[in-house]
Amino acid sequence: MKNFILFFTFSFSFIIQAQTPCDNGLAGQYPCDGYDLLSAIDLNELDAFEANDNWGWTDPLDGKEYAIMCLTNGTAFIDISDPINPVYLGKLPTHTSSSTWRDAKTYLNHVFVVSEAFDHGMQVFDLTRLRNVTNPPVVFTEDGHYDGFGSAHNIVINESTGYAYGVGTNTFSGGAHFVDIQFPTNPQAAGGYSNDGYTHDAQVITYSGPDPDHQNKELYLGSNEDELVIVDVTNKNNPSRISGLGYGNTGYTHQGWFTEDQRYFIVGDEIDELSFGFNTRTLIFDVSDLDDPFLSSEYFGPSPAVDHNGYVVGDKYYLSNYRAGMRVIDISDIENGNLQEIGFFDSYPSSDGAGFDGVWNIYPFFDSGNIVISDINTGFYLVRDSSSPLSVKEPQTSNFTIYPNPAVSKVTITSDHTDLQTIKIFSVLGKNVAEFNQLSGVAEQIDISALASGIYIVQVNGDTSQKLIIQ
Repeated sequence: MKNFILFFTFSFSFIIQAQTPCDNGLAGQYPCDGYDLLSAIDLNELDAFEANDNWGWTDPLDGKEYAIMCLTNGTAFIDISDPINPVYLGKLPTHTSSSTWRDAKTYLNHVFVVSEAFDHGMQVFDLTRLRNVTNPPVVFTEDGHYDGFGSAHNIVINESTGYAYGVGTNTFSGGAHFVDIQFPTNPQAAGGYSNDGYTHDAQVITYSGPDPDHQNKELYLGSNEDELVIVDVTNKNNPSRISGLGYGNTGYTHQGWFTEDQRYFIVGDEIDELSFGFNTRTLIFDVSDLDDPFLSSEYFGPSPAVDHNGYVVGDKYYLSNYRAGMRVIDISDIENGNLQEIGFFDSYPSSDGAGFDGVWNIYPFFDSGNIVISDINTGFYLVRDSSSPLSVKEPQTSNFTIYPNPAVSKVTITSDHTDLQTIKIFSVLGKNVAEFNQLSGVAEQIDISALASGIYIVQVNGDTSQKLIIQ
């Protein structure tokens, strides 16, 4: 049994590219290293001027994965359970007006959306409604709304406690605004924290790290423009600062994320590349003693691109690096300050300079390993580690011919033997997408008109030494 690569390049709906492997540093037109492009949807199809934040949701009923794409004029929902053929299900329009800033997080099968749009508040949408969309795309309505604040830069949720934290709002001096969301469609004000002023972004966790003095407390780590602050928010009526610290060459303390052992907090400064002229800088804070954190090390990337949001999964740090795209950094030796880039996917190929184009956010938390990228200028991308065991690798053979390109709706497969009995076609993820049985003779014409644009694996029964022509 032998596999052959077959290229289909006819157009398909709104998907601009699909299942394009990273080959010799490119996935189609996009620079890459170790990450394949599964699919992409252009902003025109999402009916928006720009994209910004993103997040994800996995339906606990059937394990289907959905991308949540924040846009200038609302929040789009995309079914990515078939990553080669994503389905744009529809959009929840903005509560008031359009804005460059919109952010979303999930809890108990609901998504909570905030924006810097005037008087927007917090929208609540029941994600289980995505199960029953029959004629996409549709216009959704919100299932709940919180008006305890108007504009907000971001929202943070601690799923283990059921509290949301609006940050950069027009309340509490821009600090944390607490909201009880344990009954998602009926959010309730729960206080706030203003002592350290404006928070641009934060992570809130129930602490289980190495510091014995703070076990099981609910901790708020805020990126507060010129410092990192650590606040105990366990008692919503009496939040208390634990510590805070600054660092040299401060531009704008933007966002940070814990390592999984909660010993280190990795922070990005959004303006330092522009202000000081060095390459992308990532700051590593040792927070093993929460009362006395310190800057442990710094990592500098390969380009001067500005860094934005970053997240940790295992020993990998996934960085939204604006014009340099998604960068993936090995942090397995973070204790010794040894961080190393191990892959990337660049959706903004024209420049890696310092500027505010390209990748805004990455969602790398799906069990499937599929990663959602939101590009400000072009929209939605879904990528995957090329080394994933679920991906089908290119066969190590050259005894096949591929033509024409683009393919027509039907192709003829010809063998140099007479035992051609079964033809199977697989996506690059190994999904059997077409099968033709009870064949005979040396040539068979098959209909491929139902398949999306992309690269497919053709598997033919018979002698592994046979030659195959696809035309």
